Amino acid sequence: MLKAYAMHGRGKEALQLFSRMDAQPDGATYVALLSACSHAGMVEEGTKIFETMSNNHGIVPQLDHYACMADVLGQAGRISEAKELIHKMPMEPDSMVWSASFGGCRKHGETKLAKLAPAKLKEFDPKNSLGYVLMSNIFSTDGRFNEAGLIRREMEGKTVRKEPSLSWIEIGNHVQEFASGGQQHSEREAMFSELEKMVRRLKDFGYVPQTSLALHDIEDEHKEEQLYYHNEKLALVFALMNLGNRCSSGNIIKIMKNIRICVDCHNFMKLVSILVDMEIVVRDSNRFHHFKGKVCSCNDYWVTNYCYLAGIGKMNLSSLWVNL
Repeated sequence: MLKAYAMHGRGKEALQLFSRMDAQPDGATYVALLSACSHAGMVEEGTKIFETMSNNHGIVPQLDHYACMADVLGQAGRISEAKELIHKMPMEPDSMVWSASFGGCRKHGETKLAKLAPAKLKEFDPKNSLGYVLMSNIFSTDGRFNEAGLIRREMEGKTVRKEPSLSWIEIGNHVQEFASGGQQHSEREAMFSELEKMVRRLKDFGYVPQTSLALHDIEDEHKEEQLYYHNEKLALVFALMNLGNRCSSGNIIKIMKNIRICVDCHNFMKLVSILVDMEIVVRDSNRFHHFKGKVCSCNDYWVTNYCYLAGIGKMNLSSLWVNL
C-alpha cells in the first residue's frame, strides 16, 4: 500500500498510513516511504525519515535508501546536500545512486555532476544502455551532435542495445502495441491524420511543441514532427478513435509505457484531457500520471527534465496493470 501511494504521488496518505502501522517496519518499508516523499516533493519529511530510521527502528540505510534520498534532495534543487550525502556514504555509490542524482542535476543546471553520473553508470555496467543514452543526450542538448554520434557508435561497437520505447492500450479485449512513428501498425495513416487534426486544435489551447527535446541536428519543423509521433500520443489517438470498444471503467483512457513519459507528451496529455473532457491515466516506468482538467497528479514535479532518462529498458507488460 505504501508503494502504491508513492507511485500515485500520494505522499501524505503514505505517511498517514505509516503512522497507523502496527507491524514493525523494515528496510523495504523505508524505501517505500522515501519514494513517496520523492514523488510528492516532500523534502523535509523525507529528510526526517532518512535521519530517524536508524535511531527509531535500528534500520541502517542501504544503497536503495541512499538512492531515494539523493533523488529527494536533487529534485528539490538541494544539489550540494545531495553531493554531500553521496560523498559521506559508508559504501561505494552504485548505479541506482548515480542515476537518481542525475535527474536533479539536469533539472537544476548542475552540469558537472550531471556529466559525472552517466560516466559512472558506464563504468558500473558497461553493457547497460542507460549511461550511453544519458551522455549522448547531454551532448545533443548542448548542440554537440558529433560527440553524441560517437557515443552512439561506441554503443554499437560494444553491442549495447537500447530497448525501443513502446506504449500499450487495451481495445476490445486485445492489447494494442505502439512504437514511435506508428511502425508496423495497420492503422498508421489514420492515426497520423487524426493526430495532426488534434495538434492543430491543441495549439489553440496553448500547446507549444518542446522541440528542444528532439535531440537531433535537424530543422525545427522536423523536430515537431518527431514529437507528434511519440508512441503515447499515437496510443491516445487510437483510444479516442475506438471509444466504443475500450476495456476500461468510466470516462477514463488508460495508457501503459515501458519508459518515462517525456515533457512534451506530458504537456500534450494535460491539454487533451480538457479537449475531450476525460481523465487520461499514463502508467510509465516510474509512476502513474492522472491527467484531468489540464492538471497532472504529479503536479509537474516528477516529469520535469526526466525525458533524459528515456530508454532505460522494457518492462513486463503484466506488471503495468498493477493498480490501474
